[in-house]
Amino acid sequence: MRKVVLMAVLAASMAVAACNTMSGAGRDVSAAGKAVTSTAEDAKQ
Repeated sequence: MRKVVLMAVLAASMAVAACNTMSGAGRDVSAAGKAVTSTAEDAKQ
């Protein structure tokens, strides 16, 4: 029973860490997209 609880806690903590990592990656990709869009707008003018 203790092993099952331990495994559940470990799985939950890994899931939370993965969500935080993906959130940070999403923000990085979004910032890069904005930079590309800004550069493209500047090149048009």
